[in-house]
Amino acid sequence: MKQKLFIPIILVVAATLVMAGCTQESQNKIGRAINNWTGTNGILEVYAGGNVVRRFMKIDKLSTAISTGDNVSRPYRFGYGFLDANLNNVIDEDEKKKIYFEFSDYSTPYIFFENPK
Repeated sequence: MKQKLFIPIILVVAATLVMAGCTQESQNKIGRAINNWTGTNGILEVYAGGNVVRRFMKIDKLSTAISTGDNVSRPYRFGYGFLDANLNNVIDEDEKKKIYFEFSDYSTPYIFFENPK
């Protein structure tokens, strides 16, 4: 019985040592990978003048765009979700298509999204 318990303890200790040796960015990437795998069911709200003007629901993840050639982060984030067009916090029958969207990290506020129709 002791031998069966010994292997999981060794694996937990090894995983802890590996994580302790990682940089903070590496730990963040591992955490995002786990989060991306499990999903988050998030909501993104876009505000203008203190009011919600767009809402995307059931977002699995938000990703930072990476350039193709030099692996540098782009100044926008993107994801896929359902557009809550009437802002009622419910995905209605006519809102059942998951769409692509992106938003800027720059000071100029904008959001780009796929036409759901």
